[in-house]
Amino acid sequence: MLTTAELSETAEAIARMQEPSGAIAWPDGHVDPWDHVECAMALSACGLRSQARRAYAWLRDTQRVDGSWPRSVAGGTVMDPAAEAHHAAYVAVGAWHEYLVTGDEAFVHLMWPTVRLAIDWTLGLRTPRGEIRWERDAAGVPGSFALLSGCASIYQALHCGVALAKLADDPRPDWEHAADRLGYLVACYPDAFADKSRFAMDWYYPVLGGPLRGAAARARLSAGWERFVVAGLGVRCVSDEPWVTVAETCELVLALDACGIRAEATTVLETVNRHRLGDGTYWTGWQYVNEQPFPAECSSWTAAAVVLAADAVGDFSGGSGIFRDVPAP
Repeated sequence: MLTTAELSETAEAIARMQEPSGAIAWPDGHVDPWDHVECAMALSACGLRSQARRAYAWLRDTQRVDGSWPRSVAGGTVMDPAAEAHHAAYVAVGAWHEYLVTGDEAFVHLMWPTVRLAIDWTLGLRTPRGEIRWERDAAGVPGSFALLSGCASIYQALHCGVALAKLADDPRPDWEHAADRLGYLVACYPDAFADKSRFAMDWYYPVLGGPLRGAAARARLSAGWERFVVAGLGVRCVSDEPWVTVAETCELVLALDACGIRAEATTVLETVNRHRLGDGTYWTGWQYVNEQPFPAECSSWTAAAVVLAADAVGDFSGGSGIFRDVPAP
């Protein structure tokens, strides 16, 4: 397991990637809201309060009037104006996590207008059946399909949003209803979503996001284990390539922890140690036939996933249960 010093080193590595604006970018310089929030959560879990708050300030400053964020921004310039549903919704997960870590109700009130707009924008992409289409394109046209992994993440975000709404004294029963319907579809109606079954995320996200718990969650993880897990190396990003990725590995750790398989979660987490560099960063992925990193980069959000997985297993911050405590529909 990672030591406290090693975790601090990884958090400081994320902080070094933060721009003066508060944005936390990919190695190529672009920022997307979901990965930015993941990094803010990791910073907060490791006690880097000012850096985390700067990251949340960036979200408040750059949110568009409709409640969304562009899919990609680089250096303050919008590179891709389209917006994704789970990107916008994830700000609620970050804001709730920050409250769990710090207990700061003033922060909740500060973030509440941003969260409210983001969730309402996301729910504007609901179909009559209840799944949430994955994007609005640059012209504002809704996407033609919903993603299983994205909707599982939105399910968690809706529950975090409901918790924030209660603290803000602005209850949102419609969000609760939308969450229950969405969770049911993720758990029981796979035909509502585009087929992305070659991706590991579609395997474990119904557990990670909360729609599946208990025996159903354990059965789903067991069913995909041989297909996606490479012993001693981690989790394949896609089932048909010899390529493990650290973020997917850590998200599996979070999913295992969320349904009570904690010993296995620890074992899987240990596999990421081989992908750690001396400065506390991690290779994004590893091509294990060629025995080389792919891509040859160390991403901020990969380091953040390691921190959050370590927190889930080690319970070192108040936010360690952010995935574990999502209720099943």
